[in-house]
Amino acid sequence: MLKEKFKEVIFSVVPIVVIVIILSFTLVDIPSILMTRFIIGSTIVIIGLAIFLLGVDVGITPIGQLMGKSLAKSNNIWILIFAGFFLGFVISVAEPDLHILAEQVASVTSGALAKSTLVIVVSLGIAIMMAIGLVRIVKNFKINYLFTIVYGVIFILSVFAPEAYLAIAFDSSGATTGALTVPFMLAIAMGVSMLKKDSKAGEEDSFGLVGLTSSGAILGVLLLSAFSKSGELVGDITETFEIGTSIIEPFISKFPTIFMEIVIALVPILTIFLVFQKFKLKARKSTVRKIMFGMLFTLIGLVLFLLGVNAGFMEVGYYVGYELAMLDNKIYLVIVAFMLGLVTILAEPAVHVLTSQIEEVTSGYVNKTTVFVALCIGVGAAVAISAIRILVPEIRLWHYLLPGFFLSVLLSYTVPTLFVGIAFDSGGVASGPMTATFILSYTQGLASATPTANVLIDGFGVISVVAMTPIIALQVLGFIYKIKSKKAVEK
Repeated sequence: MLKEKFKEVIFSVVPIVVIVIILSFTLVDIPSILMTRFIIGSTIVIIGLAIFLLGVDVGITPIGQLMGKSLAKSNNIWILIFAGFFLGFVISVAEPDLHILAEQVASVTSGALAKSTLVIVVSLGIAIMMAIGLVRIVKNFKINYLFTIVYGVIFILSVFAPEAYLAIAFDSSGATTGALTVPFMLAIAMGVSMLKKDSKAGEEDSFGLVGLTSSGAILGVLLLSAFSKSGELVGDITETFEIGTSIIEPFISKFPTIFMEIVIALVPILTIFLVFQKFKLKARKSTVRKIMFGMLFTLIGLVLFLLGVNAGFMEVGYYVGYELAMLDNKIYLVIVAFMLGLVTILAEPAVHVLTSQIEEVTSGYVNKTTVFVALCIGVGAAVAISAIRILVPEIRLWHYLLPGFFLSVLLSYTVPTLFVGIAFDSGGVASGPMTATFILSYTQGLASATPTANVLIDGFGVISVVAMTPIIALQVLGFIYKIKSKKAVEK
């Protein structure tokens, strides 16, 4: 099984490495020390991602499915609401990506929006929407109706929200759906929906929970902006880019912090499982033992993956973006942005988990490779238009987000229900740690070298655009599937 994971991951990470190597010989003279770190980081990412995906299969997914089934069997709506709220809050508070974003926001705004405030507000939003999402599955409430209500409220709040809050709100939705939370939420949804007598309804309801919970983060921050007395946030990134002289030092210095973040993120999930096991699940000892090994693989794999990304990828991403922005011909940086978005999504851990579950739940009807292609195009387009937004000061973030999400909701009424849940889930998984570090570094480097760019607003808006475009891309894919199905029936 591990051998298969390695093959899958190598094909995912190698395209990024190839693009960076080509750039180093053509448009950008990347220092040898950065390239060496990048190659080392790539190797660590491949090893870590393969181990992590194995850990998800053996540990995280079984925990989520067991707990989901247990909650659904209780037939008590209040237990489901309380458990959904509690699990949503605990998982969100522990998500490393959210803490990284909150620290960046607090730093850039000089504490005007404190880290603890953002983490708690986002986690409360996630918790409320997770409870609603689980109740929706049990009560068979149509997911497109719920998305219409939720995004209707978001649109209204967005009209009155300051632009910096708008960027942070939508970025928060991407940051909360990280490599750890997505597999757990997908498994919970699958566990609850598997008990449905209607197999088609169960298949459709296996997806959508990730997308729904991530909207809770947007609502939380927008509501915070409405009640905040500070008004529009202001700030700037003044830190200088230093390459350093040591190849290994960044890996050594970042390891303890990353290790502790992942331990803190895994402990709540493991604790909740053990409590459920003692009082409710009563799973076999062999099953529990297998899950514990899976959690160990998850820990090792995720630590290695994030170490490779943070110590080997981020600096190269920033440097490439900065140097390309200094060129006279700006078309190069837009093309590179599209190519980087196209291939970076392949290395996102949660994307592999989602596409595998899609293929499993639909018994191969929705092909994994097809979903990957749609995601690649969507994220590639997102990074490209984000680069254009940085270059053209007249283009604002809401010019993308409000029409984009409005279109997403409209499309949800024209495609099969299964694709609605898959599409909104894909928006969350696309904006994972690889995208939020390598791509964000690229656009921040671009913004730093662009005199007309507002680094606070432009930098914090990239993740939100990356989270939006796959929703549209996969619903378009669903529309194509719908047309093909009709033609097949007519024949």
